[in-house]
Amino acid sequence: MPEVTNELMYELLKRVHGDLSEMKFDLQEIKRRMTGAEEALAGVNRRLDRHDERLERIERRLELRELAEPQRPYEPK
Repeated sequence: MPEVTNELMYELLKRVHGDLSEMKFDLQEIKRRMTGAEEALAGVNRRLDRHDERLERIERRLELRELAEPQRPYEPK
């Protein structure tokens, strides 16, 4: 078994420090990308909400909910 010296301990600590620095950088990148994904998802949700509101207004204007009659399913030719 090799002798544990101050130099060996120092080299090991330098490696650990380098690994931690790399992990810190990677974690920052993951956080940045996650924030971007959350913002994109929020944008999609806002668009869907607007489409839902618009569809509801259209249905109310056309009174489709009250006057809807049973119809055959659409069958493309």
